[in-house]
Amino acid sequence: MDNILKTTPLNSFRAAVQAGEFLVTAEVAPPKGGDPTHMIEMAATLKGRVHAVNITDGSRAVLRMSSLVASAILLQNGIEPICQIACRDRNRIGLQADLMGAHALGIYNILALTGDPVKAGDHPEAKGVFDLESVRLLQMIQKLNYGVDCNEQPLTDGALNLFPGAAVDPQCNSWSGLQSRFDRKLEAGAQFFQSQLITDFERLDKFMDRIASGCNKPILAGIFLLKSAKNAQFINRCVPGVNIPQDIIDRLAKAKKPLEEGMKIAAEQVHIARQLCHGVHMMAVKREDLIPQILDLAGVAPVSRIKS
Repeated sequence: MDNILKTTPLNSFRAAVQAGEFLVTAEVAPPKGGDPTHMIEMAATLKGRVHAVNITDGSRAVLRMSSLVASAILLQNGIEPICQIACRDRNRIGLQADLMGAHALGIYNILALTGDPVKAGDHPEAKGVFDLESVRLLQMIQKLNYGVDCNEQPLTDGALNLFPGAAVDPQCNSWSGLQSRFDRKLEAGAQFFQSQLITDFERLDKFMDRIASGCNKPILAGIFLLKSAKNAQFINRCVPGVNIPQDIIDRLAKAKKPLEEGMKIAAEQVHIARQLCHGVHMMAVKREDLIPQILDLAGVAPVSRIKS
């Protein structure tokens, strides 16, 4: 029965990390409803251009399909997922259950997140759980990989083999807080880091030099496709911790074709990131199909499939 249920696993992302390749990942949101067609179509446009596709877990506390189920659907379609797991909606029992299920399905890449506050989303009266936060979730994954649960009790049906990552925000106002949080995630077993949307590349450079230097774990810079000046202003207003510079907003406002200008800006940012860190994490909400064109503009070649 196990062989019938288990989807063929893909491990090219882990292999690319271990090989020291320049990494490219992208983000796709699960559907809001029962039809995954659009998600599959968007993710399919990324085949051969990214090492793996992140599936968000209730990003901004907005209701969408389970990230675990959506990741399994991508895997069935030959697309390697990075399954985001947030602590907001599940206690430690539910989190461990989902992680075991992910492993059984061949979903090994996990991005451990605390999760956005409930009041930021479309169900503000829901109760947030937050039994754990991202560092303790990483510690839990480490234990599951060792073959014990969070209470140090043995997993009688086998250890897991998950490949955990974490989020990082190089533009965080508190440098000491950023250092402490990053170090704790490293110690808890994070194998890769994906950053929030980056607009201050001088800050990213300092982060790489002062904090991430010598950590031997890849840092992927978050690159976001801005579709218009209005879109940039909305993000500044609604996404905590993001400050898109006025010169970029002005550039988009003056452009005859704002979307094309946004693609050029994203490509320029990818080019800068290649000089500073180990990869990029591409975000193009509802226009994931444009990511290959952005990568082409930035001179990023298609990815090679490395066998684990």
